Amino acid sequence: MLSVMFTACCFAGGCAGMCVDLTLFPLDTIKTRLQSQQGFYKAGGFRGIYAGVPSAAVGSFPNAAAFFVTYDCTKSLLGAGGVLAAPHVAPVTHMLAASLGEIVACLIRVPTEVVKQRTQASPSFTTYHMLLATLREEGVRGLYRGYGSTVLREIPFSLVQFPLWEYLKTLWSLRQGHTLYSWQAAVCGAFAGAVAAFVTTPLDVAKTRIMLAKAGSTTASGNIPLVLYDVWKSRGLTGLFAGSIPRVTFISVGGFIFLGAYEKVRRTLL
Repeated sequence: MLSVMFTACCFAGGCAGMCVDLTLFPLDTIKTRLQSQQGFYKAGGFRGIYAGVPSAAVGSFPNAAAFFVTYDCTKSLLGAGGVLAAPHVAPVTHMLAASLGEIVACLIRVPTEVVKQRTQASPSFTTYHMLLATLREEGVRGLYRGYGSTVLREIPFSLVQFPLWEYLKTLWSLRQGHTLYSWQAAVCGAFAGAVAAFVTTPLDVAKTRIMLAKAGSTTASGNIPLVLYDVWKSRGLTGLFAGSIPRVTFISVGGFIFLGAYEKVRRTLL
């Protein structure tokens, strides 16, 4: 049974991740350029809106698959996936499962994210050339620049999104007296994603700045409080929430597609 669940979660998560990342890629590019230190127009503006898409395409499936395999297996092992799970314990289990899922997924996500974001902010370079430049200047370690800041962004995001998603699904299911349809799970995912995306935007700004910073600079050291302070000092609250509109749009629409597609494919396979 566990092997069937593993396969279903892996395939469902991977398919859902690819659908979102490739469909909504232009919004992600706009968000990255709004958050970059050089500013939106110097980072490319609306030119080359698909710069970096090969990196997203390569990392999308394994990244999403790794997250959902870890998330669902952890829920199952801790009892949250079973009918005997205590209601007051379930949110904590969802938080732990989501956090562990993000830590594992970031091992795959960060290298592709580094190359993708650097290409988005420098559209004159191809993804391949940016990968070679990163390896030449910083080695493999450069591909993991921002791993800590990415995890510290994703864990708070997941601590908000997934317990809220599970809670909304449970509440809606109880109200109508039967299991939610896939589109209803998708609506819950869109709302949960929008809330989580907005409140974690400052952490996303810090992560973007760290990944795009020149090697050896203060920002590149990965000190999140220092990066956030610098953004606050130079651009105020507007800077901390730069790119929040495309980020919230990307993740709310993405949450609808991602979690809806995941539920649909998973139920079909199981």
